[in-house]
Amino acid sequence: MHAYRSHTCAELDKSNVGDTVRLSGWVHRIRDHGGVLFIDLRDHYGITQVLCDPDSPVFAEVEKVRSEWCIRIDGNVKARADSLINPKIPTGEIEVFIRDIEVLGSANELPLMVFGDQEYPEETRLRYRYLDLRREEMQRNMTLRSDVIASIRRRMWDKGFREYQTPIITASSPEGARDFLVPSRLHPGKFYALPQAPQLFKQLIMVSGFDKYFQIAPCFRDEDPRADRSPTDFYQLDLEMSFVEQQDVFDTIQPVIEGVFEEFGGGHKVDKHWPHISYRDAALWYGSDKPDLRNPIKMQDVSEHFRGSGFAIFAKLLEQDGTEIRAIPAPTGGSRKFCDRMNAYAQKEGLPGMGYIFWRDGENGVEAAGPLAKNIGPERTEAIRLQLGLGKGDAAFFLGGKPSSFEAVAGRARNVIGEELGLTEKDRYAFCWVVDFPMYEKDDETGAVDFSHNPFSMPQGGRDALDGDPLDVLGFQYDLACNGYELVSGAIRNHKLDIMIKAFELAGYDEAEVHKRFGGLVNAFQYGAPPHGGCAAGIDRIVMLLADEINIREVIMFPMNQRAEDLMMNAPSEPTSDQLMDLSLRVIEQQD
Repeated sequence: MHAYRSHTCAELDKSNVGDTVRLSGWVHRIRDHGGVLFIDLRDHYGITQVLCDPDSPVFAEVEKVRSEWCIRIDGNVKARADSLINPKIPTGEIEVFIRDIEVLGSANELPLMVFGDQEYPEETRLRYRYLDLRREEMQRNMTLRSDVIASIRRRMWDKGFREYQTPIITASSPEGARDFLVPSRLHPGKFYALPQAPQLFKQLIMVSGFDKYFQIAPCFRDEDPRADRSPTDFYQLDLEMSFVEQQDVFDTIQPVIEGVFEEFGGGHKVDKHWPHISYRDAALWYGSDKPDLRNPIKMQDVSEHFRGSGFAIFAKLLEQDGTEIRAIPAPTGGSRKFCDRMNAYAQKEGLPGMGYIFWRDGENGVEAAGPLAKNIGPERTEAIRLQLGLGKGDAAFFLGGKPSSFEAVAGRARNVIGEELGLTEKDRYAFCWVVDFPMYEKDDETGAVDFSHNPFSMPQGGRDALDGDPLDVLGFQYDLACNGYELVSGAIRNHKLDIMIKAFELAGYDEAEVHKRFGGLVNAFQYGAPPHGGCAAGIDRIVMLLADEINIREVIMFPMNQRAEDLMMNAPSEPTSDQLMDLSLRVIEQQD
């Protein structure tokens, strides 16, 4: 017999009754029923109930074991009585009577329990991640992650892509986040960077004549943490294709993403139609460039109904350039209690509040109510109701000013309204392409123009588009949103050197700087670069959605905490003097 096991803890059934077997695993739970010890023995595959009574030659040894000890047992498979069958587990019809036991690894007192549903502080869970990972939910999440990646790989190969690996140690490039720098021992004073993405290398692969590339690529960005973003590293499905237009990329990636969500989505509806929504419309309708289309609410511009109205706050606002009034429709939200609650929500988010109108039965049919309705009169409120398509029992909320000052809060309020009114479909994956991103943005404080998205994208209209106002230039850039998260980002690349030089010039990089920072790509583009484009899909976020988790750390094997610390491995750590000397570095202490 094998030294550790003849079967896993999920394999035995009634056909094995009478067999002598060997199992190894962890003590999941111990129960003492009048001198008979029952142990749920757990391995990666499942649980088998094993038992021991005083007739067993190793009863005294079994009495000593505790939770999470790693043990090996030999025993005889017995059928459970019909009344004791556990239909929830594959091995629920049998149990194993212990004849021999070996302790493979004893356990100290546990800082967190593996059995049960107890909640523990994140610090405890991450410090003892190896214990946290033993829990059923975490085993399920990590298995799901592995299976999703395997499925993605198969689907990409089936589409004629091949996987190629790109360097981990490279040069710094502007990808929109801070680099992790790596000092060079052989070149004192110089630094490598960990790649924020394989962007330049995958473009060079296209220039090299490889038509279809993909990679499950690690990416490194020194970012502030969020629930849906790791502060240090993440994995993405990275792909690139030659001789393609934007729609070709969409047609390639949609069946891959769609298939993965159908395979692992637990029966949730997966949208087949993925609408294309311009960045401008996404901001107007949803207050976000990653809208949750499970919520049917669309915000609308209702400025004309308030211009010159009796509601002085909005009327005066609209006299200023660049201001507007937006409405958030709230079907079935027509109660003063709900309206007051949403107004309080806006105040909690840092705004003065949200005006509102709700509609109810009146003497002459549907009647508008609320402070706003009294100020602007029945004619204007009726025009608003008709524009928004609302009726009795519905409401609308209003925010005003420059969109940049309230758009994000309006988007969050839309989500809250959809949730509270039961309008958001919970058992659905709703996708949309957000397209026509602006190439550039202006810093409100400095007035400087910089890239707002991927700097290596082809501007719509080519070279001629770069001769006007940079803020009017749109790029062939696109994101895929699903249920309020950005899952995919990509672009048709700028493969023409003269357009690339001009595009960087508008963002403040002169030609010499472009040659210095991106010399490899610049040189390659002088030797017959093909039109190409691609995208990258966030593996961590995909798995987070499929696992129905709200925090990305629940689907990453060994994540950092909110302060970008690995509590288990004690990273980051202070270097030794010898290490600093090898790298020609000196640490300067921060002054308080």
